[in-house]
Amino acid sequence: MKPDRTAFRRAVESHSLDDLIALFREDAVLHSPITFQPFTGKAAIRRLLGIIFEVFEGFRYTDELDAADGMTKILVFRTRVKDRDVQGIDLIRYDEAGMVRDLTVMVRPRSSMERLLAEVQPRLMAALAADAQR
Repeated sequence: MKPDRTAFRRAVESHSLDDLIALFREDAVLHSPITFQPFTGKAAIRRLLGIIFEVFEGFRYTDELDAADGMTKILVFRTRVKDRDVQGIDLIRYDEAGMVRDLTVMVRPRSSMERLLAEVQPRLMAALAADAQR
């Protein structure tokens, strides 16, 4: 059976964090535009994406590009963070079983990325502090 390469987009568009996280390998890596260090593993990725779901407003994919080998997909998106319009891409790399092994998110323009950082960073620090107390 051929892996479903449309499930990622459907999960994001339906705002289903559980469905989205189910598509990631346990050792998946997410490269974020707001941190140098990647987020590794499902728990770390879930934490970040849950915050992103809270922060992004009016999120929509506008374009979809597939690599010839079927192992890489780019989804182009537009959204808002507070008063800033954001344009970005999700660069998704799959493994042979169709699981997401690597996700790189890029955002532009700089003012939008800075607004994203300002909204995400305090939430992320609070989530990490709460996890440390458990």
